[in-house]
Amino acid sequence: MIVWTTLVLALGAIRRNAARSLLTALGVVIGVGSVIAMVNLGRAAGQQVTANIQAMGPNLLFVRPSFMRAAAGGTRTDAVPFTPDDLAAIEREVDGVVVAPGASASATVAFGNLNATTSIIGTTNAYFQVRNLSLTGGRPFEQRELDTGASVCIVGPTVVTNVYASREPVGTMLRVGATACTVIGVLAPKGSNMGQDQDDVVLMPFRAVGRRLTGKTDIATIYVSAVRDGSSGQVREQLLTLLRDRRHIRSGESDDFDVRDMAEVASTLQSTSATMTALLGAIAAVSLVVGGIGIMNIMLVSVTERTREIGLRLAVGARAREVLLQFLVEAMVLSLLGGAVGIVLGLGATVLITQQLGMPLVISYEMVGAASAVSAAVGIIFGYLPARRAAMLDPIVALRHE
Repeated sequence: MIVWTTLVLALGAIRRNAARSLLTALGVVIGVGSVIAMVNLGRAAGQQVTANIQAMGPNLLFVRPSFMRAAAGGTRTDAVPFTPDDLAAIEREVDGVVVAPGASASATVAFGNLNATTSIIGTTNAYFQVRNLSLTGGRPFEQRELDTGASVCIVGPTVVTNVYASREPVGTMLRVGATACTVIGVLAPKGSNMGQDQDDVVLMPFRAVGRRLTGKTDIATIYVSAVRDGSSGQVREQLLTLLRDRRHIRSGESDDFDVRDMAEVASTLQSTSATMTALLGAIAAVSLVVGGIGIMNIMLVSVTERTREIGLRLAVGARAREVLLQFLVEAMVLSLLGGAVGIVLGLGATVLITQQLGMPLVISYEMVGAASAVSAAVGIIFGYLPARRAAMLDPIVALRHE
């Protein structure tokens, strides 16, 4: 009963000074809203990074020659490129992997009076598995086309839009640079990933790109997909051992190639995202301290304004702890109201920003609960001093206060 009466008195005092109460709670509103929005957006960014990397291919590793390697005498030379023999060795000696070569070029593609510049990748059918690709029309490469380097190609949706408009591409002759190829298939859309349009690509047999576009048999990238989940780290170690041996790199010498495990990259990015989220959340939490100081300041003013009221209550029999509870509850209600508004604004900002940026919607309910608890704690901590000051007033002195 005492608590209910105290709550009614606190709400009445807040309602009598509604504008001042709103401004007092504003610091808590901003603090709680900012913390919730920052944490939710940080977690959404982490999930998006993970999804983007997984979309590149399951358990994917990239193997590329390094740009330069230190040679004897301190000079620097170009790293030795990979060859089809290296690809065959990986397939033969590394367990549980799917391997695809990659030879890259950039060329202008044209059909009729439309043309566009796009990326050309020479590869094999294994590329579809390691990069998680599928076809919406046509067919993959035939083995004889891969063996002979036939002039055939599979186009991405962006190329279809830019060059074919509304026409059907399968079966047409597409000019790629100075050569022409028969379109045998169309890739399923994958969208943009890390700022790169994955659909703006033309796939050709590996030997066709080397023969008709680059004039080389070198492999620019070896794509390796670990068949078993969680085994990409083990596969990476096997690749390092095998390639160091094949490239005659002695113990203590640095590698002239790079094996990048996308699972490791994802873990690093997630760790960075979590650190940044914690930092931004801590900065936003400063607003809660500012809001608490604002509550304490206004409550001290309120005690001064209501000195006669406090003296009258004490004179008619109210105990000091009841006066203490009254002002403490008033400060806590102010803080909780600010926290509730802050939660609504934080969640609203999360929904709005994730929709605008195309990020997954992530709601941290534990953070919402923590924000509620913190806002109540702010009211108690910063409201205690004014409440204690009110409870310690001398009734006679308080009644004489003008």
